[in-house]
Amino acid sequence: MRRSKSCLLSSCVPMGTAALPIEKHFVPPAALPSWPASDGGFAKGSIDLGGLEVRQITTFSKVWSTTQGGEHGVGATFFKPSPVPAGFSVLGHYAQPNNRPLFGHVLVARDTSGTGALLAAPVDYTLVWSSPDGAGHFWLPKAPEGYKAVGAVVTATSDEPSPDEVRCVRADFTDACETEKPELSSDKDGFRAATLRPAVRGIDARGVHAGTFLSQSSATPANASALACLKNNSASYTSSMPDLAQVNSLLGAYAPHVFLHPKEAYFPSSVTWFFENGALLHQKGSQTTTPVAADGSNLPRGGGNDGGYWLDLPADKKQREEVKKGDLASAKVYVQAKPMLGGTVTDLAVWIFYPLNGAARAKVGFLTIPLGKIGEHAGDWEHVTLRVSNFSGGLLRMYFSQHSAGTWVEASQLEYLDGFGGNRPVAYASLHGHAMYAKAGLVLQGNSRLGVGIRNDCARGSRLDTGGAERWEVVSAEYLGVKEPAWFGFERGWGPREVYNIGRVINSVARILPRSMRERLAKLVEKVFVGDGPTGPKMHGNWRNDEREAR
Repeated sequence: MRRSKSCLLSSCVPMGTAALPIEKHFVPPAALPSWPASDGGFAKGSIDLGGLEVRQITTFSKVWSTTQGGEHGVGATFFKPSPVPAGFSVLGHYAQPNNRPLFGHVLVARDTSGTGALLAAPVDYTLVWSSPDGAGHFWLPKAPEGYKAVGAVVTATSDEPSPDEVRCVRADFTDACETEKPELSSDKDGFRAATLRPAVRGIDARGVHAGTFLSQSSATPANASALACLKNNSASYTSSMPDLAQVNSLLGAYAPHVFLHPKEAYFPSSVTWFFENGALLHQKGSQTTTPVAADGSNLPRGGGNDGGYWLDLPADKKQREEVKKGDLASAKVYVQAKPMLGGTVTDLAVWIFYPLNGAARAKVGFLTIPLGKIGEHAGDWEHVTLRVSNFSGGLLRMYFSQHSAGTWVEASQLEYLDGFGGNRPVAYASLHGHAMYAKAGLVLQGNSRLGVGIRNDCARGSRLDTGGAERWEVVSAEYLGVKEPAWFGFERGWGPREVYNIGRVINSVARILPRSMRERLAKLVEKVFVGDGPTGPKMHGNWRNDEREAR
C-alpha cells in the first residue's frame, strides 16, 4: 500500500487500512480460576517490596501511535496507565508493537514505609524526541539526587510534563536494568524506544520488571538516558509466591498440550518407565554396568557432570530398540517452581524426558539430507517454562527451549487448543530433535535466507496432554522446601558422550553438493551439535537463572 514519506514515524494511517491487532485488548480464552486460599500473598493484587507497595496496571490510555517501523513494519503505540488506584504513583509509560493485541502491564507504586521518602517527583525532564507530525513527544525524567527514574513519559503536546506525572524511586529500591527488545526505531535521527528488564535475573536476584520503556535519540545527552528497574527489598522476597496447592492449581490451568510430529518415532516416557525397562548406569573405567532402580535410589548424587558416570539404553539389542521408542502412555512432566524478577513472577519449568533424541536432518535448498547419526543420543531432556504473574496468577508468557537456547512468546501470541476450553497453551515438539516451538511448520536452524539449515519440523500428530495431576510432578520448589525425588540428584550424563565425525558424514551423505556448500553445511552442524552427553535439568543454566534466549 502506498504511503506518503511525510508519514515516517508519524500517526498517519492510509485510507482503507485494516484495524491493527493492538486496537483490541487480548482476552484469554477463559476467565482466571479462583486460586486456592492461603496465608501467603499470591494473587492478592499487590506486592510489598519492603516498604514500597506495587500494583500491576493492565489498562491504558493511548497517547501516541505510528503505523511505521517497529515489528513487521506496522509501528508501535505508546500508552499511560489508566486508571491508577488512589494513593499510587505512575513510574513510567507503556509501549507495544502494533502487530499483536494489547497485552502488557506497568507497575505503579506507593510508599508504605512510613517515611514518605521512597518516592520523589522529578526535578526536570529531558526532551528526547518529537515525532514528525508533532503529536508525540518523548521525555526522560531527571531524578533528584539519591533517586532514579524508572521509565519514560510520552505526551501529545510539546509542553513539558507536570512533575506529578511520574515519580522517581529512591536508589536503594532500584536495580540495574537493560533493554529487552526494541519497540520502535528510526535510522534518520537515531530514535529508539525499547522495553526494559532487570540486567540480572535469577532465583536469588531482586530486580523487578516494571513494564516501562527507555527512549533515546542521537540528541539525548549520555547522562540523561539511564533508567533503573525496581528492586525487592523485602526480607521475604518470596512472600507472594504460590504455595504448593496453588502451584498445582496453576498447572491445572496452564499445563500445555504438547504435539509430537506425525512421523515421530521417539516418544517421551516417564523416568520410572525408562528405569524399569533396562536403563543402565555406567562408571568410567569399569566394564560392569548396573541396572538402575525404579526410583533411581542407586544413582550417585552430586558431583556435577564430571564424566565419572552416565546412563545408557539397555544392552540387549531388541530391548534397546523398544526403549528408544519411548512410551507416551507413561509420559509425565517434571516441574520446577522458582521465583523470578524479584519474586513478582513464578516460573514453572515443565520438563519432558525422552529415552532417545533422533538423528538430525539438514535442508539445503529443495533438498532434505539425513545426517547419519549426528544428533542422535540417549536421554533427551526438553522443557517449556510458564511465567505467571504473582499479582493475579495470570499467564504472562511461555518459553520454548530449542536446543541450546530458546524463545519467549507472549501469552497473547500463544496457540490454545479449540474444544478443550481453558487457558492451556499448545507446544510443538520438533521431529526427532524435540525442540519446542509455539507454532506448527518448519523452522530452519541456520541461514534461512539461503535455505541452508538444520530442520525442525513441527506438526500435529500424537498429543502429550500434560494436564491432570497424574501427568505432572512438582519435583523442585526450593522456596517451599519440596523434597526432590532420588533420581533428581543425578547430575551426570543421561546418555553417553557422542563423538561425531562431521566432515566425513557430510561428505558421505551430501556428495551431490558442491564442495563449498558441503563445507558451509559442516560448519553449521559443528556449531549446532556438540559431543557432550545430555544432562539432567539441574545442570542446565536456567535451573537458577533466567532462560537463555536465541540471538
